[in-house]
Amino acid sequence: MKILIRTDRLSKYYGKGGEIKAVDELGLEVYEGETFGLLGPNGAGKTTTVRLLNCIIKPTGGTATVNGYDVLKEETDVKRVTGLLAESPGLYEKLSAHEFLEFMGALYDVPGDILPERIDDLLKLFGLYDRCDYLLEGYSRGMKQKILIAAALIHDPPILFLDEPTSMLDPRAALMVKDLIKGLADKAGKTIFICSHILPVVEELCDRIGIINQGRLIALGTIDEIITQTKTKTLEKAFIALTGGVEDKELLAWREQKGAGA
Repeated sequence: MKILIRTDRLSKYYGKGGEIKAVDELGLEVYEGETFGLLGPNGAGKTTTVRLLNCIIKPTGGTATVNGYDVLKEETDVKRVTGLLAESPGLYEKLSAHEFLEFMGALYDVPGDILPERIDDLLKLFGLYDRCDYLLEGYSRGMKQKILIAAALIHDPPILFLDEPTSMLDPRAALMVKDLIKGLADKAGKTIFICSHILPVVEELCDRIGIINQGRLIALGTIDEIITQTKTKTLEKAFIALTGGVEDKELLAWREQKGAGA
């Protein structure tokens, strides 16, 4: 299988002496057409990894290639072959959905003879065509997330990065977005890289996963492979076994403190 994303000891350190290791010598490969999940606790390095692979920040060490382009030497080419839904994306709510997608298409230099039809196609795909002239400020959270994913697809990139795509969504909106992601993988043939700490999302959508903790990749494979490796029965238990959970004595201390304050 063709490798679309490859990292080689990719690292990002902060602090004067580099003591804060946001991403620490990350090595992984993502194949064409697969949905890959990078799973980890909050602060584990997931978002930093996505920012590195999209050339938003530069690595401290190591390197990576995205669709064959070097993130250190070919930033513009990398950005042309990737679409990004950031964890905290910007949305111009005084624009209509159609205007926002026009704006994003112009940023990505989508040719003017192609852009109108592509916008219509995306709005129809996402079930928003009838509301394309409504201001985004009146959209629900799930609808806004759909428009943001559409914006990430406006230049038809082969690779889509989704950072916490269902975060802050209610169950109905989350289901809507998950179905959309499945469709992009199955019908549009996109390679999708998902970052999340929500285990059911990763279980439902991903072909393979990597688990990152404190900047280091600590597991890589299918969900069944990782469950087998950790000798557990569920992804949740495997995740806790690998990343560490709350110890019984910590829970006991919390209960005692609560009782003392009652």
